[in-house]
Amino acid sequence: MIGVILVGLARCIAMVIVWNELADGDRELAVGLVAFNAVFQVLLYAVYIYLFITLGLNWLGLVKGLNVSISIWEAAQTVFIYLGIPFLGGVITRFSLLRAKGREWYENVFVPRISPITLVALLFTIIVMFSLKGEYIIQLPLDVVRIAIPLTIYFVVMWFVTFFLVPKIGGNYQKTTAVSFTAASNDFELAIAVAVAIFGIGSNQAFATVIGR
Repeated sequence: MIGVILVGLARCIAMVIVWNELADGDRELAVGLVAFNAVFQVLLYAVYIYLFITLGLNWLGLVKGLNVSISIWEAAQTVFIYLGIPFLGGVITRFSLLRAKGREWYENVFVPRISPITLVALLFTIIVMFSLKGEYIIQLPLDVVRIAIPLTIYFVVMWFVTFFLVPKIGGNYQKTTAVSFTAASNDFELAIAVAVAIFGIGSNQAFATVIGR
């Protein structure tokens, strides 16, 4: 349950751009929403974890007998390492290199060279996590189904409710598509990183975030 919540709290800041492009959504709006999500996750993801897990689950009595206590500091450390450092690195390299080399060199030389790092890192994370958890996925198929059901419901409800509501407030197809994919997508990499850092790579929480992928 904690792993599923970690996935649900993490807003997508990467693949949503790909799905939006495939569906011919509004590119500028999607990128803008991703930027906002990135900033809010750096600032508030640790707060969300504390509110929904440490306070919420205990207040609702859903984790009786379990020690569920994640401090904001624990979560914030992981978020800073995973999102904060790359974010600061991007800001520093952008402004320093634009000033030193110019926009043309930055966009046509530097960005194409550094862009593959994102894909390589993502694939590395997926391969490592599935190689470590693949045995459990085969051994515990019912657990996989139990994790997949709420996440599937979440995706379907968020996407279709958003796709229905945005046109009601004047959004066209492109804007509706961009907002719908943003609302329904999740940053599973961040959820995996936080689960592994706080609970350990062999934990059920990390297992749930891998299935959430």
